[in-house]
Amino acid sequence: MPPVRSAWTGGSGPESDMNTLFFPFLKRAACALAVAASLSLPTAAQAQGNTTNDSFNTAKRLLERQVYHDHRVTLYCGASFDNRKNIDLPSGFVTPSHARRALRVEWEHAVPAENFGRAFREWREGDAQCVSNKGKAFKGRRCAEKVNQRYRYMQADMYNLFPAIGAVNAVRGNKQYSELPGTAPTFGSCEARVDGNRFEPPARARGAVARAALYMADSYPEYRLSRQQQRLFTAWDRQYPVDAWECTRTRRIEKLQGNENRFVKRACQERNLW
Repeated sequence: MPPVRSAWTGGSGPESDMNTLFFPFLKRAACALAVAASLSLPTAAQAQGNTTNDSFNTAKRLLERQVYHDHRVTLYCGASFDNRKNIDLPSGFVTPSHARRALRVEWEHAVPAENFGRAFREWREGDAQCVSNKGKAFKGRRCAEKVNQRYRYMQADMYNLFPAIGAVNAVRGNKQYSELPGTAPTFGSCEARVDGNRFEPPARARGAVARAALYMADSYPEYRLSRQQQRLFTAWDRQYPVDAWECTRTRRIEKLQGNENRFVKRACQERNLW
């Protein structure tokens, strides 16, 4: 049997013609594969969200005992609270509703759970596993928490959790962050403002809120910021820089949770606060 000759050899004739036609095709195919691989594989520049703890209750306990144990102050109103979550309300604080919740601290999602929860099918439509003992199907947060671990990781991400006066947390709800310069403070001496479905945090909280939202959008493809919200949070991040406490809080969470919030960490390092 004559030896099989490779189509990759040089020279002239049919084999050379085949090389002329075939090599450009292979080159383009190799480039396409390389680009596809670069898009599908994670890179060091991509942020990673929480993959350590998927329990919301555990996250709250860790925050209470290992992050805020020496800085028990609420995000929006600067109210102090004790290790039993009782709040010492600031002088002049009022609330339009939920008065009973005003005396207790609650752990607020800076990015509301509903804002990222609706990305999950279980939240929107329910699941075969989401049936009560009475045979009634349910959906929403309860179903997403029961069935989807990815949702639970997002819900328990400590970078997105802050202590808040319960009444403020309740009134704020799922309202969109906005700037409301012509609106009077809703909570008396606490300068958070509410207007319809919009919420403006006091100046003391805007930077931390912005960096939490930017982190969530950077770390989880399930959560996307609108162009308007991206601009707002980028502006707040610039206008309200990190302070020593935000850096300490972030450093402690990074140690417990195992991933970083680069929006805070980078700024802290630049200010020699890390």
